[in-house]
Amino acid sequence: MLKPEQQASEQKLIDSYQRRLNYLRISITDRCNLRCSYCQPQTPFRVLPHQEILRYEEIQRIVAIAATLGVTKVRVTGGEPLVRKGICGFLDRLGRINRLRDVSLTTNGVLLPPNVSKIRSAGVKRINVSLDTLQAAKFKQITGRDAFEHAWEGIMAARRLGFAPIKINVVALKGVNDDELTAFAELSQTYPFHIRFIEHMPIGDACRTTAEPLLAPEIKKHVSVLGRLKPIARKSDDGPAERYAFDNAPGEIGFIRPLSRHFCGACNRIRLTAAGQLRTCLLSDHQVDLKAPLRGNATDAEIKDIIVKAISKKNRAHKLSACNLKGVSGRMSAIGG
Repeated sequence: MLKPEQQASEQKLIDSYQRRLNYLRISITDRCNLRCSYCQPQTPFRVLPHQEILRYEEIQRIVAIAATLGVTKVRVTGGEPLVRKGICGFLDRLGRINRLRDVSLTTNGVLLPPNVSKIRSAGVKRINVSLDTLQAAKFKQITGRDAFEHAWEGIMAARRLGFAPIKINVVALKGVNDDELTAFAELSQTYPFHIRFIEHMPIGDACRTTAEPLLAPEIKKHVSVLGRLKPIARKSDDGPAERYAFDNAPGEIGFIRPLSRHFCGACNRIRLTAAGQLRTCLLSDHQVDLKAPLRGNATDAEIKDIIVKAISKKNRAHKLSACNLKGVSGRMSAIGG
C-alpha cells in the first residue's frame, strides 16, 4: 500500500482528464546537422544562443523533480542531440536519477557510428532513428546532406551492440517517399526493427501544404501487399503507435496517427524544450517557462508546483486533423518531437 506522501505524489501526475503523465521528452538542443525539408525552414532562421539553452545541470534538476512526481520514462531528443558536446556523460548522469526506469534517445543516426558504444555504456538500451528514405540520393534531397551511409551504419552498429528495440521513424510524405513504404516494411521481416510510419504533422514554417497528407489507412494498404498484418496487444507503457507484425517477422510495424485518429485520450507525455519551456502537448503552442524560475533561484517545491499547475491545464485533445491542417508555430527541431 502506498504511504500518504506517495499517494499525494501519484495524484499530482493525473491531469484533469484522468491521464497519468509519466513520460518526459527532452530537447537538449535546437541545432541539427541535417536540414530536412519538412522540419526546418528553407530560409534563414534564428537558433538559440548558447546561454538561452538549458544547461545539463538544469535539465537534470528538472528531471529529478519530475521523477518525484511520477515521471519514469525520459527520451532525449533535439534538434539532433548528438551534436551537443558532453551528451554521453549527460545520458549517464540522467540514468542515475532515482525513480527513472528508462532513458532512451532519438537521433537521425548520422553521428551514431562514432558515438554508439559510448551511448550504450551510458546505460541507454533503446534508440529511435529518424530515417525517411533508404535511397542515398533521396536522403540528400530530403536532408540536404549526403549522409545516408552514415545513418545506416549507425543503425547496424546499434543492432550489433544489442540496442532493443531499435525503432525507425518514417515520416510518410506523399510524392516524396510513398514509393518506399513497402521497402521500409520489409525491414521488419528481416531485422528485429520496429518500423514506425508517422503521419506528417504541420509544424512551423517548414510545413508542407502543397500535397495532401499521407494517412495511415493508405500507408497500411501499401504495406499489406507483403502479407497479413496481425495486431499486437497494447502494453501499459506503449506509446501512441498502433502496432502490427507480419507472420514470422522478427520486427514489427507501427502507425502513428496524429491526424487521422487522435490518440490524445491515451497521452502520457509532456515535453521540455531546449529553451526551458514545458509543453504539455506537442501540437499546441501553449507552454510554461521553467528556465526563468530555475535561474531565479526557485526552490524545488516551487518548480514542482509550476509543473503540477501546467499539467492540470493540459488540453483534452489537439485540434489538428486531416481536414484542419492549421499548423503549430515554431520549428520541430526547436520543440523536440
